Amino acid sequence: MKKTMLALLMAALPAISHSDPMTKEQGDAILKELQEIHQILAKQFPPEPPEEKLAVDVSGIPGEGNPKAPLTLVIFTDYQCPFCRRFELGSMREIRKEYVDTGKLRFLVRDLPLGIHPNAEKAAEAAHCAEDQGKFWQFRDKMIENSEHLEADKLPVYAKETGLDADKFSTCMKSGKYAKLIKDSISYADVLGISGTPTFVLGKLEGDKVYGVKLVGALPFPAFDQKIREMLEKK
Repeated sequence: MKKTMLALLMAALPAISHSDPMTKEQGDAILKELQEIHQILAKQFPPEPPEEKLAVDVSGIPGEGNPKAPLTLVIFTDYQCPFCRRFELGSMREIRKEYVDTGKLRFLVRDLPLGIHPNAEKAAEAAHCAEDQGKFWQFRDKMIENSEHLEADKLPVYAKETGLDADKFSTCMKSGKYAKLIKDSISYADVLGISGTPTFVLGKLEGDKVYGVKLVGALPFPAFDQKIREMLEKK
């Protein structure tokens, strides 16, 4: 960037003899050129937007990794969302290997089924019904792998494949036990200004809340890696 700026400045300066004083016209011309260069650079190198900071209530939500990890990553997710699937099968595998499994990061899950995905709310309920039987992560992984096929008749099949008691799972789903929990989670995301998935908050757990920065989208692992390293260095 510095070389680009220097080249533009040199190109803008008129040839002026060292023995002659600069005229007003020459000064005005240089000033105009510099203003135009400033506009060009502003377009080519726009300032980065400031990080948005959030405090997220994580009481009672499922998590994996060291409870005393220095950092926590909270995901707002939708099991029918293709971008969530991309994250889980891509970046998350590296994050888990580098940070969760090594005790540096705890991963927590908040539900945000979107209205455009007709099977997402029931899928979120199903994950919590699986949690009742201690199989939240196994069932969740199964749904992520099959995110394009989360129709109501498929969920009991996935429950059986992950070793759940089929009758208990069916009873839980029919009762609507977790329907309000999911709707409350959607409302809470709206209060925080979170409307898309996946959305993350990366920060420090204090009590029942994670205080951190908001990250949006199925970012590649290097983007998460850089931010996690940066925040770990501040600890």
